[in-house]
Amino acid sequence: MSLAADTREAVRERPFLLDALRAGVLNYSAAAAWLAVEGDLDGDADAIATALRRFRGDLPAYATDDRAASVTMRSGVGVVSDDESTTGSDPDDDPLLRVAGAAVVPSGSHTALLATGEVDAAALSAALSRLDAADVAVAAAGVAGDSLAVVVDRRDGATALRVVEGALEAVPSADGE
Repeated sequence: MSLAADTREAVRERPFLLDALRAGVLNYSAAAAWLAVEGDLDGDADAIATALRRFRGDLPAYATDDRAASVTMRSGVGVVSDDESTTGSDPDDDPLLRVAGAAVVPSGSHTALLATGEVDAAALSAALSRLDAADVAVAAAGVAGDSLAVVVDRRDGATALRVVEGALEAVPSADGE
């Protein structure tokens, strides 16, 4: 592969660099020096910086979409293994989220943020990135259909609500439109 192709691959393996490139805020020299070491690129930093500049020219501009979604908070949920969860005849007892051997059930010491509307994996990714930046630990998260769920510690519920609402107002779009 060429150095340009290797550089593009190294950037795609590090989505934060791709976002910075698309937004036009990347310091090419610093990124190139870092990629020469961390990306194991076989080339000098100047050549890598040139490859980054050319790659930027091929990318759509960074853009975001406002997602129409309603976010609610539900306190007193828990994350348990499937054999601990109970599904009864009452629909309020059904798990909010189930992944492999774990379930989010309506009893416990966590808070769930539930968003319904225009949500998808990109919206979940935006919410998780912002929660991480706000230092809010996520116990469970998922998206299916027009529903998104994020489970956090009860004390972080109000902060997480604001963060998720903000994330849904500015979900990065893949096409730059």
